[in-house]
Amino acid sequence: MKNTTLFSAYRLRYTALILFITIFANTALAQTASLGSTTTWGKVDGVAVNGLVQGPSAAEADLQVACVFEYTEGDIFNPPALPANLNGMVHLDDALKGIITELRKSGKFTGHSLETLLITPPKGTLASKQLLLIGLGDRNKFTPDLMISVGSTAMREALRLGVSNYSFASDIKDAGIDSPTALVATNVVLGSFEAYRTQTYLKDKKLADYKPLTKIILLAGPAFYTVAGEGIKEAIAKLNAK
Repeated sequence: MKNTTLFSAYRLRYTALILFITIFANTALAQTASLGSTTTWGKVDGVAVNGLVQGPSAAEADLQVACVFEYTEGDIFNPPALPANLNGMVHLDDALKGIITELRKSGKFTGHSLETLLITPPKGTLASKQLLLIGLGDRNKFTPDLMISVGSTAMREALRLGVSNYSFASDIKDAGIDSPTALVATNVVLGSFEAYRTQTYLKDKKLADYKPLTKIILLAGPAFYTVAGEGIKEAIAKLNAK
């Protein structure tokens, strides 16, 4: 009887301890992934790679990069992957009075794979100075490998524009695509620095010139921030090992 009582007491303490650890971990994660949270995941070639829980309309940067698929009716307004109040693309479109939807719907910007369009937003509409849209093509044919090329495209355009930093939003979840978050983040970073190193090589050969970047900011929603960070760190480790 005494042993049974003792065992029950230990089991109760163990259960309480596990419950405490779970609550503490979940609280810490929630704090880490709250709106406005930022992390420097590491550096590659002297360029800081930061994470930020923020939508593309509110992220402060010299250049905001946002990705869009080819247009289908209402595609950014009803994505099943996340609630509407967390949909950064909706907020970005709203801030520009629906111009992104108008451009895509009219065919002025189709969103074909790696197609680009640079927009200079009116002062006070976005936190960034310029907006670069990059097409992702047909949503039904999307693969994470495309994000290597998307990352490269974003980097080349940023260097061409001479910005000191830029913010990147893949917006794949906002479009309702259940993509592998960590792999997408890994590929964006890998593609970005492949392009950066190519430009560095050309600059060393006196065949190119560019203003060095200080940082890249990768945006993620609260629910995906930690997972995206793991992918970013994996990419940084791979790049720094080369």
